[in-house]
Amino acid sequence: MACPDCGGGILPRATILTMNPFVSMSATVAAACAGLAAYSAVYPRSQFFGQTLCHTDSPRKLAITFDDGPNPAITPKLLDLLAKHSTRATFFVIGRYATQCPDLVRETSAGGHLLCNHTQTHPNLFWQSAAGIRRELQHCQDAIARALGSPAKWFRPPYGFRNPWVVRTAAELGMKTVMWTLIPGDWNPQPVEKLIGNLQPISEHAHQNLLEGQGAGDILCLHDGGHRAQNADRTPTLKALDYWLPRWRDAGLEFVTIEEAVSTPAT
Repeated sequence: MACPDCGGGILPRATILTMNPFVSMSATVAAACAGLAAYSAVYPRSQFFGQTLCHTDSPRKLAITFDDGPNPAITPKLLDLLAKHSTRATFFVIGRYATQCPDLVRETSAGGHLLCNHTQTHPNLFWQSAAGIRRELQHCQDAIARALGSPAKWFRPPYGFRNPWVVRTAAELGMKTVMWTLIPGDWNPQPVEKLIGNLQPISEHAHQNLLEGQGAGDILCLHDGGHRAQNADRTPTLKALDYWLPRWRDAGLEFVTIEEAVSTPAT
């Protein structure tokens, strides 16, 4: 295409594309679609890729959940801490760790806690095919079933990332998908004081919602393990919980598993 303002020279291809309104519109639509897909894949409350559980059904209920275990270095200490504060929780376990530590899976269940699926190897499922997602979820289901005699009924995607097949595949395997309302970043090394501060919103939500007598409750996402290797140090998480659990109970919160978060009345 000749350029009338530059002596009849040929316009660069990029200029031709910019001058074409249909090309510009297509690029805008593509960018918008990419943005929507990214938002839907990452934002914990997005329902675009399928229905997920993002909060409890009562402002009085707090569901405390732990990802990336079982971890021999921390999970037993965590179980002791939860027992000390009469707290039930939900554990989203990695299948290969459950296979390595079946006795710890059974000990967790015996403590009144709920064991759930967090995939076999903790990949980013956004980049996985439907077949790859099914393998990850099924292998973790098999590991849990070998330890407990039955598979999990709840699932959480690693990093919270989803694509169009994640929630659907979980449902086909008999699981509902769980996200969260608060994730304080306890997998990153940080002083206990900072982590305690990051958990402050739980108390703020409880005060506001219970005062108003309406709203939903929080699902808190913490970590008792590390997906890269076993024996991750989650001592700051234990110390932060030891600080907050009695304070949350004094604030009127009831600690529930994910199953109880949507199936039993608050007391």
